[in-house]
This record gives sequence, C-alpha cells and structure tokens, in this order.
Amino acid sequence: MKKSCFSRLCWTVAAVVAVVNLSSCSKEKFHVEGDITNAKDSVLYFEHNGLDGFAVVDSVKLDESGAFSFSGDKADNPEFYRLRIAGQIINIAIDSTETVGIKAAYPMMATEYTVSGSPENEKVKELALRQISLQTSCQAVANNPSLGIDSVASVIQKMVNAYKDDVKRNYIFKEPMRAYAYFALFQYITVNGESTLLFNPRENADDVKAFAAVATSWDTFYPNSERGENLHNIALQGMKDQRIIRNQQQGATLNIDPSKVHESGVIELNLLDNKGIRRSLSSLKGKVVLLDFHVFAAEGSVEHIMALRELYNRYHAQGLEIYQVSLDENEHFWKTQTEALPWICVYDNTGVSNAYIAPVSAPPVIYLIDRNNNIVKNPSQIKDIEAEIKALL
Repeated sequence: MKKSCFSRLCWTVAAVVAVVNLSSCSKEKFHVEGDITNAKDSVLYFEHNGLDGFAVVDSVKLDESGAFSFSGDKADNPEFYRLRIAGQIINIAIDSTETVGIKAAYPMMATEYTVSGSPENEKVKELALRQISLQTSCQAVANNPSLGIDSVASVIQKMVNAYKDDVKRNYIFKEPMRAYAYFALFQYITVNGESTLLFNPRENADDVKAFAAVATSWDTFYPNSERGENLHNIALQGMKDQRIIRNQQQGATLNIDPSKVHESGVIELNLLDNKGIRRSLSSLKGKVVLLDFHVFAAEGSVEHIMALRELYNRYHAQGLEIYQVSLDENEHFWKTQTEALPWICVYDNTGVSNAYIAPVSAPPVIYLIDRNNNIVKNPSQIKDIEAEIKALL
C-alpha cells in the first residue's frame, strides 16, 4: 500500500514537472534571423532598446555565411531591438510573434539591408534611411564655407521642419498606434558632433501634439504599457514646460460669468457616437459623468484631451465616465480625432447643446453629473475638477 501511494506521488510530481516544462517551452516567441555577409569573425549583437538604454540580449560570432538567429519572448506591446556590428546598426520593431528576416552586407549593413516578413519594419527602415539622409544633408550645409553661422542654422532648421512635417503626416498621425510611429518620435541627427532630437516636446508645441497623438493611441491599444505611460508623461511634461495647460484641469480656461450659469436636475442628450451608435446620457445613470462640450479643431484641443485622459485613466475603474459632445463643423475630422479615445464621443449637429454652452464664451465646457443623472456642478462651480470627481465617486 505504501509503495502504491509513493508510486502515485512520483507520477503526480512527474506530471507537474512535465506541465511546468511544457508551459515554459510553449511561451510565445518572436524570431529575428538572416545573414550578414562580409563579416566573418565579427560579433553581431542583438540588443534591446529599452527605456533605460540598450542592453545586450544575445550575440553571435559570425562565420563565412554570416547566418544568425535570435529569439525572445513576445511582449504585450511593441518593443524595439537592434542588430549591431561596431557602429553599424539595423533597428527592429517587434509587435507580435513574427519572424523578421534581415539580409545585409558589412560594412554597409545600416543602409543596405532588406527586410522580409514584417511590413512594420519596412516602415522603420524607411524612417531610418530618411533620418540618415537628412543628417548627411544637414552636415553638408554645416560644412559649406560660403554660409555664415546664422545662414547654416536657418537652412538646417528649414530642412528639419520639412522632414518633421512629412513624417508627422505620413507616419505619426497616419497610424499613431504603430511601432514605427513611436520609433519616429525619438529620431535624432548629429551635426558637427552635436546630437539633436528632431521631435522635442520640451521646446515645441507642435511636437507635443505628435507625442500626445501616439500616447493617446497607445493608451487605447496597449493599456498600462510602460512605454505608453512614458509617452504620456513626456507629453504632459512638455505641456507644463510651455505653460499650455494653464490650470486647465481646474477649469481656469472656461472664462465664464458665474452669475449667468444655473443648471440642475436631470438632463438628457441622445446623439450618435463615432461608431454610428446612438448614446443616451441618461443610460449612464449609476456612474459619475463628466459631460464635456468640445471643439476638436480648436486651439488647445490636444492638451484638453490629454488632461481628460489623465482623469479617465485614474478614475474610470471607480465609476467615472466621460460623455464628450463634439461641436465641430467637420464631422469627418471629428471622427478621425476620436477614433482611439476610450470614452463616449458623440457629435451634435442638431443644436441641442446650445442650452448648455450658451452661458459660456467658448468650449470646452464641462459639467459634472452624479450617479442619479443630476447636474451637481456647472462650469462656474468647478474649481478643482479632480477633487470634485473624487467627492462624487
């Protein structure tokens, strides 16, 4: 009997070990493989490009064929790596369990390589080559003896601005949720030994918008990711540094006459959202609602949306909902601007919102509604919006 029990115990332990081993072996992986010729005896490094810098994941000493193969665990959001021999670098974005094929020849692997199996990395390659081309052109201007210091700076700035406008239009704003949009935000050029970020939200309000667009999209597609949170913090810090927010979270920009606003009781709005579904404000009874009348085409819209995103991320799980009413003239523009937002976004072309915005000089106009669908705070009464929301929750 004891032997039988011991035997069963052994089988049980063996089964558990087998399951653990199977689980370990079956974890989803991505693969980067290919060959880099003309690099015999060179060490090829596979490095992770993390928020804290580069870290070597693996390496291999190449033989005559130049063949290599690296792999890693799948992440829940796009991650970034690079292949490196000395100063020659190939950037790689990984957003799934894909197999990325790379073929190149040293010592020109950074500019003369091919990618297979990954449209995402085709875009990364495009951006990398364009960045190198821009840097070469800027350095040529800096080396031009016929140009003075001021002229050099002016010409380079025009070249950089043209590059940024094109990248924002065709890469960042086009698909902000993609890895290559993220990659574009952190490009830089080095001229005369000095490295300069192309997109710098600490110095440029338009650059803040680029970071904010990607941050908002990543919040939706890759919630709670460290990279998304970092983007969000960079954008917010940029806004603060440029004093764009100006206490917007406290309602300081509403510019209203408190004596002219008096609303209370239950209200109803019944409008189509950005997916064509009719959304009723009264259906949110039981939640604390931030009712926001907004114009996405107005100056300061990005900053306003980022501030709302902070509130939504912090309090949605506790019962906060945002019901945002667009007053934009261009409905198509509104739809593209709200595609990645997680809250309720509706469009009013009926004029029904006039009763709530008439007392205020200009949107955004915010009301707070309690769990019984009663307006408890009108724009004039909101002094600290976060504190008011916490009190209602």
